[in-house]
Amino acid sequence: MKFLLIALFFFTGISVFAQQDSIPAPIAQDSLEKKPPKVLNEAEFDASPSQALDSITIKDYKMISYSRDTILLDTSLTILKEYKYNYLRKDDFEVMPFANIGQPYNTLGVAFSNRHYYPRLGALGRNFNYQETEDINYYNVATPISDLMFKTTLEQGQLLDALLTFNVKRKLNLSIGFKGFRSLGKYQFNQAQSGNFKTSFNYTTENNRYSIRGHIAAQDLEAEENGGLANREQFENDPEGDFTDRGRVDVLFTNANNRILGKRYYFDHQLLLLGAKRDSSITKKSGVKVGHEFMYETKLYEFLQSSPDDTFGNDTFSSPIADKARLKTMFNRVSLEFLNKSFGSISGYASFYNYNYFFNSLLITETGTVENQLEGNEIAVGGRYYNQFGNLELKGDVNYTLSGELTGNALNATATYQINENNALSGGIYFSSRLPNFNYLLYQSDYLNFNWQNNAEFEKQQNQTIRFSLDSKKWGILEAEYSAIDNYSFFSSFITDEQRQAELAERAFVRPSQERETLNHLRLKYYKEFSWRKWALANTVLFQEVSQNQQVLNVPQLITRNTFYFSSDVFKKAMYIQTGVTFKYFTSYNMNAYHPLLGEFYVQNEEEFGGFPLLDFFINARVKQTRIYLKAEHFNSLFSEPIYYAAPDYPYRDFVIRFGLVWNFFS
Repeated sequence: MKFLLIALFFFTGISVFAQQDSIPAPIAQDSLEKKPPKVLNEAEFDASPSQALDSITIKDYKMISYSRDTILLDTSLTILKEYKYNYLRKDDFEVMPFANIGQPYNTLGVAFSNRHYYPRLGALGRNFNYQETEDINYYNVATPISDLMFKTTLEQGQLLDALLTFNVKRKLNLSIGFKGFRSLGKYQFNQAQSGNFKTSFNYTTENNRYSIRGHIAAQDLEAEENGGLANREQFENDPEGDFTDRGRVDVLFTNANNRILGKRYYFDHQLLLLGAKRDSSITKKSGVKVGHEFMYETKLYEFLQSSPDDTFGNDTFSSPIADKARLKTMFNRVSLEFLNKSFGSISGYASFYNYNYFFNSLLITETGTVENQLEGNEIAVGGRYYNQFGNLELKGDVNYTLSGELTGNALNATATYQINENNALSGGIYFSSRLPNFNYLLYQSDYLNFNWQNNAEFEKQQNQTIRFSLDSKKWGILEAEYSAIDNYSFFSSFITDEQRQAELAERAFVRPSQERETLNHLRLKYYKEFSWRKWALANTVLFQEVSQNQQVLNVPQLITRNTFYFSSDVFKKAMYIQTGVTFKYFTSYNMNAYHPLLGEFYVQNEEEFGGFPLLDFFINARVKQTRIYLKAEHFNSLFSEPIYYAAPDYPYRDFVIRFGLVWNFFS
């Protein structure tokens, strides 16, 4: 990893010193530009021919997603960029981070559409920064470009996200990226660190008949587990200020760690058998294309503890604790696509999925045998459809499993109507059927209480979702989603009243379960920005309502984020600044608790958390292609009551000032 960082800085340095005054011009004035980057579909995108350097613009730098949508590079400074300038590099409106960078995120908002078709390993509380196949992008750039993000962390550490991409030839692109950080944290035994390495390629022949893309990803996410506060009074009631230094606050244990390791090899290639392109952007009336997609991935989740702790039960098989769950998967899909100007794109495919989820040994107990392995094959068929009739766009994707035990079927269909330049309507449906993640079905631990096998008892979770959205420049963005879920899977503690009276730990009795009654979830999300001259107020509101027989899905009814800010050019337009205050609030509810051994959140209905504001003050600036970020996070904690928790016994972070940069260098 050290060699990789040195190489990245070397190539980046070359890009910096090779930078010309004629590099792509920035997007028009940030204070007026609130639109996200333009997204093109595959039919609209093709590599541009060679151009003179003085004719290159920002539009000649393209990023291609897994779904083959193309996003133009955007170096502007907007409030949406501010929301995404964090560890995840995603808008974190619907999650609640723990006190340190790289620690878990508690989920505030829930959406049941667009879930993974196959079960995953688990440990989802630790999985937020794990880059899935769908998170890897591919590129096509006119000249080499370096993208660097730097941000301070919390106590003795930094965050660096670096990317270098360049076209070896006009239609052959290579990229290499590394995202790594280390943060000690304010509390005892709360250090976290990670390394996400990825390299990708993207190639199309000169005649546009054959294309191939792929990536290699290696990821290592590590964190210490302190179990949360041992004594809440030290945090909530400290009139003398003895525990203002959070390093003096007692935590449950100082001898546990968990880790996620993953390696993935992926490629996707297509061949146009019939039909040709008349020019660089217009497809003939019809064509036939064959494709093949391949993925192989290994993933490990481990929990290590130097000596047992009664937080997870008194009975253990061995000491020290060394729990390791492994998953190996291989995916192959072949497809045949028919392209027609009138009928659109229709494709059919067949897929083969091989999985092997396993532990090192077979476990025989007094109550039965816990197997050490779940393995098998899934054979599925499906199809996709895309077409555009004037202002109406139709997309559909269907999967049906012919052979296998993990999955049943999935349908995802969307219709979008562009009413006019300023307004668009969208509606869709989503159905799926699959078993929950592997750690629900089978788990082994050196702690006796955390050994189970449920693959024969658990039913497939059924999701039925309808969604609607309105995207209007005048009225804002409104999203509505209604889901009905059968066999909802969750973790919960099954501690009895007698066990509570005996002062046994709730965490020692956490196990997976399913709700057999139908669960209904409604979410309404609205975004609107009001602006006047150089002032603006950006508002995001999420409303959720759950109908259920048992309290198994707990979410806050209301989440709001409101940002009041000022934007202006300064220093004769050499710099563009943005400064303001962000207010975030969610109503109190039975917040899910975190389980360090499993790396999962589980349902608790004993106490409510939330109902407190989070205030951040920020000053951001842009100079050419460099964006500068300065933020005073949670400054109201200096004078507010210490009741701000991210999960039971896990406080949110205190006031902190953090600084960071995003550089885009063009050669």
